[in-house]
Amino acid sequence: MYSGTYRLGRVDRRSRFSLARALALTAVIWAAAGPAVRSANPRFVQFVFTSDAHYGITRPAFRGSTNVDAHVVNAALVARINTLPGVKLPDDGGLRKGLPVGAIDFLVESGDVANRSEIVDGKAIQSAAVSWAQFETDYVRGLTLKNASGTRTPVFVVPGNHDASNAVGFYRPMLPAIDKTAMAEIYNRMMSPPMPRTSGAYDYARDKVLTARDFDGIHFVFVTVWPDTAARAWMEADLGKAGNMPVMIFAHDEPDAEAKHFRNPNGTHAITKEDRFENVLSDEFKDGPAISGKSILEQADLENFLLRHPNVSAYFHGNSNWNQFYDWRGPHNTIALHAFRVDSPMKGDRSRLDETRLSFQLATIDVDSRTMTVRECLWNPDPKNPSSAVAWGGSTTVSLFPRPTTADR
Repeated sequence: MYSGTYRLGRVDRRSRFSLARALALTAVIWAAAGPAVRSANPRFVQFVFTSDAHYGITRPAFRGSTNVDAHVVNAALVARINTLPGVKLPDDGGLRKGLPVGAIDFLVESGDVANRSEIVDGKAIQSAAVSWAQFETDYVRGLTLKNASGTRTPVFVVPGNHDASNAVGFYRPMLPAIDKTAMAEIYNRMMSPPMPRTSGAYDYARDKVLTARDFDGIHFVFVTVWPDTAARAWMEADLGKAGNMPVMIFAHDEPDAEAKHFRNPNGTHAITKEDRFENVLSDEFKDGPAISGKSILEQADLENFLLRHPNVSAYFHGNSNWNQFYDWRGPHNTIALHAFRVDSPMKGDRSRLDETRLSFQLATIDVDSRTMTVRECLWNPDPKNPSSAVAWGGSTTVSLFPRPTTADR
């Protein structure tokens, strides 16, 4: 993990492309889109990014209490997010440094809204229906942010593997065994179908979140769990319409997706306690029969897709949760994709046992210069004083020009 400021992804030394050649190629590609001219009145897009709300479980400790319900913790997180407009950005060399945050164009929750409703110690974690109702209370109705036009900041959601498992089943007992409520509501929110899906009518195999939103010349893509074969097929067509716009992907899983999320490659491909694949992605796992394997072949497919689409500039994800800014290079080291991993209010790798490290991310994009600053926002720096101002952690500034490739493939 690192924080700080960098421009363009660092290139692996083993690459057959020199950095100079990669940068030259980048310049050629971007020339087709015209020069990035800094306006006298620069245009900015800003969004908040968080993940893994996990309604239904508890934190070990929070603000002097123990075993604190996710509904309480997430409501506190949203209350801190609501204070952002008047908070001054740090003097960290990033975009808009020292200025008030101001307007927020959108908020993204990247999945696991509802924890799986597993039976633990004889007691079921609450249903996806209850969890979704709590999420709506806290995030949809509780968020008071406004965009630059003064209208309500929209909340975008992509499904996580827990949301999906509630809809398709799991290899350990759950109660109810199937609850499609959260997946149906996420689908309705993101896809706006002519006939909204009910929990009874929702079909996980058919009803995937695959959609995009444009904000001031930046193309934001939202996918279910991870960019698998089905998602990439949709993205191939979508990116053809996006032209030369910088593209950002929001997914639940990190680029190096977990083996267990793929479809069971064994037997009848069912969800079984023996194999423990979750079947929340469309692809059968190709790297072996066990979830202990690495998803190398699947990652290579994503890497090759990204190699063909160098205007995909950034990837935001949750699933394994802490604050991290890094470049994902793929198993063949041919790309340098700016990736942003975010903390969870309930399952943070570091913040679960140290609540002062609870964080979300604020991204600021300068549309004209095609640069983006992502900042870690510590929203619970003084647990004894819940009204204390948010604090700033690490930050990084990256270019959104088309990525340089690092190999001639």
